Formats: sequence, C-alpha cells, structure tokens
Amino acid sequence: MKLDKYIPVIGMALMLLLVQLIAIALSKPLEVNNFKAFEDPNDTGNVFVWVAIIIIFTAFIFLIIKLNKKWILQAFILITVGWTLAYVFYALFSMFPMFITPDTNLILTIIISAALTVILYKFPEWYVIDMIGMILGAGSASIFGISLNIVPVILLLILLLVYDYIAVYRTKHMVALAEGVMDLRLPILLVIPKHWNYSFRTEKFDKEDREAFFMGLGDAVMPTLLVVSANVFITGTTYYSLPLIGAINIPAIGAILGTFLGFSTLIVFVMKGKPQAGLPFLNGGVILGYVAGSLIAGSSIFGGYF
Repeated sequence: MKLDKYIPVIGMALMLLLVQLIAIALSKPLEVNNFKAFEDPNDTGNVFVWVAIIIIFTAFIFLIIKLNKKWILQAFILITVGWTLAYVFYALFSMFPMFITPDTNLILTIIISAALTVILYKFPEWYVIDMIGMILGAGSASIFGISLNIVPVILLLILLLVYDYIAVYRTKHMVALAEGVMDLRLPILLVIPKHWNYSFRTEKFDKEDREAFFMGLGDAVMPTLLVVSANVFITGTTYYSLPLIGAINIPAIGAILGTFLGFSTLIVFVMKGKPQAGLPFLNGGVILGYVAGSLIAGSSIFGGYF
C-alpha cells in the first residue's frame, strides 16, 4: 500500500482523537452550567430511553426518505446542530466571567451558533462539515458523558454495538439509511477525502468508487461517552494536565487508547472496501481500554456505582 493511502486513515484517527480531547475540555464548563441530559447519572433506565429514541428516530428517517420529504429531516438536523452549538459556546464563554457578562455571552452564543449553522446550510463542503461535526460530536458526547455514570455508559455501549452489528451485517438497514441521507450533506458523518482537490458538494453518490471515506458521527460520539464519564466519575486516581484540555485521569487515558486499538482493527476491514459496523470495534475497544486503565490506576471499574 502506498503512503498516500494512509493519509485519509491518519486524518480519520486525528478527528476521532480531537473529538475525544475536545469533549474532555468541554466537560467542566458544561458541568458547571448544569447542561446535563439526565438528572440521575446512575439510573440505567436512561439507557433504555436513549436506545428507544435511536430506534424511533431511525424509523422516522426511513419514513421521511420513503415520503421523499428529506427537507423535513434537513430542517430538523440543522435546528439540532444550532441548538447543540449554542450549549457548547455558552458553556465555553461562561468560563470567562471577568471578560464576558451573561448578556454578552447570550448574544455571542446566538450569533456564532446561527452563523455556523447558516454556513453549513449554504456551503456544506467537507471541511465545514468536519469542523462543525467535531464540535457537535464533542459537545454531545460531553453532555451525555457527564450525565451518565460508568455502569449506564458501559451498558449503553454494549447495547449499541450489538444494535450496530445487526443493523449493518444482518438487516443492513443502517447502510441503506446512510446512503439515503448522504446527499443532504449534513454533519451526521465525518468526511475524509482521498485527495486534496476533493469536493463533497459535487460528490456523486450513485457511483461505486467513492473519492472519500465516511465515518458516522455516532462512531466518534459513542466511545467518547466512556472517556468523558471515566474522567468525571472516577476519582482518587492520578491525573495528568494537558494544555487547553484540562486534567485527565488514567482510566480515561486507557479508554482513549482502547478506542484506537478498536479503530486500528476496524481500519483493516474498512480498507477492503466494504461498509463496516464501527461500534463493535470502537465500543469494544474503549471498554477494554477503560478496564485496563482502571486496573492500572487501582480504581473501581464500576466508578462507585455499587
């Protein structure tokens, strides 16, 4: 394999790493502002609610595609993008109260979030989608990561890796779903070009040989939940301070390394040219990495859940 064949793979790995590091950096500002998805982080019932929402939303997407009303899905996702960006930027700006008042924060948040959403709608080039997608993915992973303790997160990851396996290899409806919404050019996936003059805006999705690799945003978000949760809920272990990122503990570092072990295994199959279910590899890797990190740190694997 020539060296240039590895460049998109390296780019994919870097984006995955950036999502995880940004999510860690966002966890404290989001937690301070109480931007949580669930009140009780120990309630495993939240997991089944989330899985139910994913299944219902998947059915909704298929209905929209069948009715040929994709504009409804596009509008819904754009609103969700703007809303999530607002949470992220408000939390970030709130960390500088000596320079930014609450009223100024609100105004800046609305302007920046709306501007990025408009840019995404008007100019959905691959680098725009990737930039906004990474912010969106990191923000979502951080919000849910600070909202779910270790046991609920691991349960969720196991359920979703099983679901992803069935959806890609058995029913294959996830592949059909991805094909059906790709032309909307929205940050529900990350785009990694195979060459620099690639344009996602002019990409023809009906051809066999694609000019880019595509990774579902969920493949970056889901393993990152455990990274954030480990860093928030595991205490009494060694922390390392990273510039612009903040403190990160050994179980979280183990989870990051485990993610990339799973990613490396996944890439071996991806390079063969067939669609692959990412979560069995990524979720499995992040869980194993987290367990190894916890054992090294001498901390409880269950994070004080029991």
